[in-house]
Amino acid sequence: MIRAVLFDVGECLVDESREWEGWAAWLGVPRHTFSTQFGAIVAQGRDHRETFRLFRPGFDLAVEREKRDAVGEREWFGENDLYPDARMTIRLLRQAGLVVGIAANQSEETTTILRRLFTGYVDLIATSFDMGGIAKPEPRFFELLIETLRMAPQEILYVGDRLDEDIRPAAAAGLCTALIRRGPWGIAHQNHPEAATLPTMRIDGLRELTERIAKYNDARL
Repeated sequence: MIRAVLFDVGECLVDESREWEGWAAWLGVPRHTFSTQFGAIVAQGRDHRETFRLFRPGFDLAVEREKRDAVGEREWFGENDLYPDARMTIRLLRQAGLVVGIAANQSEETTTILRRLFTGYVDLIATSFDMGGIAKPEPRFFELLIETLRMAPQEILYVGDRLDEDIRPAAAAGLCTALIRRGPWGIAHQNHPEAATLPTMRIDGLRELTERIAKYNDARL
């Protein structure tokens, strides 16, 4: 039975539209042009960072982020960037008796933001920064989550929007998985052959989780 639910951040809890719009502005590229090329590259299964190099050859994301930080454009997100179903779903899952957490690749800065937004709302916040740089899709990332929760892998449901960084590695570690169909990767991956067979469940929004998990657990009583 599923006893814990862990959420990815980008395009799962947080709408990243404003972040990508910021990068388009930094590159001096119209938002529509940037988003069109970004979506095309993601749909082709290529590294999304190629989008930046398309407009600026030799673009180094880490270097450019430091430049943005230096002029006061630090990476951030806030309450208004959360998807409308995020907080409600977390509350309903906890009311149902499930352990709820956030586990994602995040910097020191965004880890601090997550703690400010969600401390007291979730039972666990674990990021690649907390893990000393161990990040998805590394197997050790999910092994540490299992060790922290002290549960069997199959008792943990990992919710994410990407097959490559979320669903495949979580499933390989023995976790149950939920693929959410939103955001660039969620939409691009929805018709991939693995999307039909690999996830434990596929969802269009987080509000579906409470009922889907209840049905999943009832079937195992």
